[in-house]
Amino acid sequence: MAARLSRWTVTLLVVPALVGCSIGDVRRPPPPVATTPPVGVVTPVPGPSPIPFAEVRRTQVAVPERYDRPYVEFVDGQRGYALFAACDGKLAGSDCPALLWATVDGGRSWRKLRHPRPVAENQQLYAAPGLLLLFSEPHGYHLSTDGGATFTSSGTSPPPQWRAAQGRFQYAEETGQVAEWDGRRLRPLAVQPEVPGLNSVASHRDLVVAAGLRDGRPYAAISSDGGRNWRRQAMSVPDGEVGVLRAVVDSSDTAWLIGERPDRTTFPALWRSPGLDWEPVRADGHPERVGSVAAIGLNMLAVNGPDGVGVVTGNRYHRMGWPVTPEHHLTVLADGTLCARGPAGVVLAAALPSERRWVNVVLERR
Repeated sequence: MAARLSRWTVTLLVVPALVGCSIGDVRRPPPPVATTPPVGVVTPVPGPSPIPFAEVRRTQVAVPERYDRPYVEFVDGQRGYALFAACDGKLAGSDCPALLWATVDGGRSWRKLRHPRPVAENQQLYAAPGLLLLFSEPHGYHLSTDGGATFTSSGTSPPPQWRAAQGRFQYAEETGQVAEWDGRRLRPLAVQPEVPGLNSVASHRDLVVAAGLRDGRPYAAISSDGGRNWRRQAMSVPDGEVGVLRAVVDSSDTAWLIGERPDRTTFPALWRSPGLDWEPVRADGHPERVGSVAAIGLNMLAVNGPDGVGVVTGNRYHRMGWPVTPEHHLTVLADGTLCARGPAGVVLAAALPSERRWVNVVLERR
């Protein structure tokens, strides 16, 4: 089970897209402008001006310089954790015990926590609303439900509380069905959707989306009453090959299907369901490569990658001047905060454009 959770592993601290982040200059050199452009040649349009940070929250913590940058995980716009688990590029050991820190004010201040197993071959950190879960080999999992004040051991399998934190409706890998968490276990729904190759479930309140892929063709069904009734919707054949189909429901109850390409880097196929059927989303003008895609509400997807950051809305891709670099990995936190993680800090912003203030959170050693 630990292997399935390895996307959060601290051993990936050297991978920029998965760790805390730093903000670089997103401006590019202006394109050359010809006085009289040749016929058939279009002069490139400069991107939007970069948006400055409204606030930089820079904090120094009592961590020796020999420690590598921490793995930082935010649960919402206020609560987050930082795990220092490597020194000089090597995992924590007896001469480099893991160090754990927490913030409850959006990174303005950090307090040190007692790590239950600081010396181990492998350290991992997982966070969800009300939960902090640590993994260390060979000791297994340790769970805290009080912000890291105390921990209890749960052995070599993730505790039930962690499974519950993944949402009311989930894809049960053990049975290949849509299941509901009943407080103790995942219970398969009495009525299952007719979705070939089912492998992805997403939900928000009573809206549930089930998606699958078979022989390269996508399938999906929607329930608006908590899985009691399903409506399988017509879908267009994607343009290009799809390797993984992922269902997403955002906070405004917009359902999306993201068809990731086999190489996981080419711009994905997209569908949106505003009603009875799935509408293909063209995203005209989109870049060729992507690193992360996040549903940010208001019928919008945020996309980041080697060519910069942008938003998909109204069947078009719009470049944005957000203060993130191509290395940042975009996610949406439990309270709707837009989060970008990169090489040396975390960038946070409210999801709603009318309230968005860009904040750079930087944790430094001293």
